[in-house]
Amino acid sequence: MQTYQQQWFHNIRKDVLAGMVVALALIPEAIAFSILAGVDPMVGLYASFTIAIICAFFGGRPAMISAATGAMALVIVSLVKDHGLQYLLAATILTGIIQIVFGYLKIARLMRFIPNAVMIGFVNSLAILVFMAQLPHFINVTWISYVFAAATIALIYIIPKFIKGIPAPLITVLLLTPIAMYMSINMTTVGDLGTITQSLPTFLLPDVPLNFETLRIILPYALALAVVGLMESLLTAQILDDLTDTPSNKNKEARGQGLANIVNGFFGGMAGCAMIGQSVINVRSGGRGRLSTFVSGAFLMFLILVLGDYVVSIPMPVLAGIMVTVCIAQFDWSSFRYVRTAPRADVIVMLATVALVVWTHNLAIGVVGGVFISAMFFAAKISTIHIEQNGNTLYVHGQLFFASTDRFIRAIDQMTFNDAHVTIDLSNSHLWDDSAVAAIVRVQENLAKANSTVTLTGVNDSGKALLAKYNISI
Repeated sequence: MQTYQQQWFHNIRKDVLAGMVVALALIPEAIAFSILAGVDPMVGLYASFTIAIICAFFGGRPAMISAATGAMALVIVSLVKDHGLQYLLAATILTGIIQIVFGYLKIARLMRFIPNAVMIGFVNSLAILVFMAQLPHFINVTWISYVFAAATIALIYIIPKFIKGIPAPLITVLLLTPIAMYMSINMTTVGDLGTITQSLPTFLLPDVPLNFETLRIILPYALALAVVGLMESLLTAQILDDLTDTPSNKNKEARGQGLANIVNGFFGGMAGCAMIGQSVINVRSGGRGRLSTFVSGAFLMFLILVLGDYVVSIPMPVLAGIMVTVCIAQFDWSSFRYVRTAPRADVIVMLATVALVVWTHNLAIGVVGGVFISAMFFAAKISTIHIEQNGNTLYVHGQLFFASTDRFIRAIDQMTFNDAHVTIDLSNSHLWDDSAVAAIVRVQENLAKANSTVTLTGVNDSGKALLAKYNISI
């Protein structure tokens, strides 16, 4: 009960205000992602409302904002194009089911296999993608649009010096929107992105045949959505853990995301996940608890239902300016120093992660690619093996596994011995797999051809157990 009160009511004023700021930022993003996916803007808005509300209660990371996202929209483009909205809703429900299964399988344990270099690349690539998403709002626009964008950025940095109780982005929107409306300035507004219907989402069953053909169509998309969604959500949760210096339950977050997508699919929303940009806005605006996530969804619906006529008048240069400040705050500027000081392999991994994400606009590809490259560098590093010869005794230094066995065998084949008995000392080595055992057998056979016998010494307990499985005597 104490934890519940802490997460909901410990930071009420800041959570409410931060949630209101996030709701304003969710509207253009949800509409833009809906258009990207090829569905009606209300599909993204309903998703953002539903997912935020459900995750506020059942998620594992307080203050994290989940809604319709670009990463998920990119996955479903072809599904919507080929099969339509109803199959998207069915895929969204199946995505939620898969995510819940992943949560109970404790998929969050895989987080420990993501290197720091990949995390840095993930953060920087998202900042770049969010910034790139704002560029269309500054192309072929009137000069006054640049003035409002510049004013937005300036106000967000100036206001906190004088007013600390109310988030600067909220003040900026409330200040610049009436000015634009009063002066009838010609600028792109939220309403220009798509039609907003002032109505609540209603419960519906996806109108698809319940057969294996439908499953065959939606399962590949659901799996991709589940993986991409959880990857972005868990990485965002880790970033918020670091920003707030508080822990989170990432397996619970996976289950919460799954439940949110199931409910979301039954209320006409597209699949969604955590949004790093809006989550950072929330935290930097003072949001710390579940209440901020709840308010972001609830206030989003309030804006649509009650203030829809005013919301559509919000200038896009203002919202784009807010997102630019988020990019500036989110980008890890210390990574420039990291490039100069970190090991070359880590720098390559970080840059490769950024390049893959920015090139493909797919976070999963970027992160998986970064982890793979990092694994290759690690395997190359630990596969270095050195054999020191002292008479007929060989001292092996390094790890003996599939990547180093060939070098191990060739090094011994090139050696000459003046005695029929050879000792291989493995005190400074470790046998990891059956390839290591096969290499030992190969060396024994090669030396036997030269009428030499082999004795192994210094084998640790796990190595002895591995050799025993193959009936290799020590």
